[in-house]
Amino acid sequence: MTYQRQAVFADFYLGRIVALALRHQHELGNVSGLAFVVMPDHLHWLFTLENDCSLAKIMHQVKGHSAGMIQKIRRERGDILLHPALWQHGYHDHAVRKEEDLQYIARYIVANPLRAQLVSKIGDYPLWDAVWL
Repeated sequence: MTYQRQAVFADFYLGRIVALALRHQHELGNVSGLAFVVMPDHLHWLFTLENDCSLAKIMHQVKGHSAGMIQKIRRERGDILLHPALWQHGYHDHAVRKEEDLQYIARYIVANPLRAQLVSKIGDYPLWDAVWL
C-alpha cells in the first residue's frame, strides 16, 4: 500500500514502473510470477518464491526499486511530495495452501479493478497480467 493511500499508480506510467519491478524479480529467477494487478494505491501479486529467496527480500527489492524510480520522476516533474516515502512500511501476505485453487485466486486478483469500479471490463484496465491468459 502506498504511504497514506496516495493514488500514485493512477498515473499509468508510474504504475508501469511497479509492474516492471515485479517482472524484474521474475527475470532474476527470484519468483515465478503468476498474476498481479497494480491498483491506484496498492498492488496484489500472486507468485511463488524461487531459489531460496525470502518474501522480505523480494518485497524490499520491489518497493525500494520502484520507489526510487517513481520518486525521481515525480521530483523531475515538479510533483509535490507530501512525504518522502512512497510505500507504507510492511505488507500484507497470505500463504496459499495446496488445496486452494491458484486460477481462482488469480481471477480474484485481476478482477480488483472491476470490484473497485475503476472499469466495467477487465480488458479496459492496463496494469494487470496472469500466466493463464
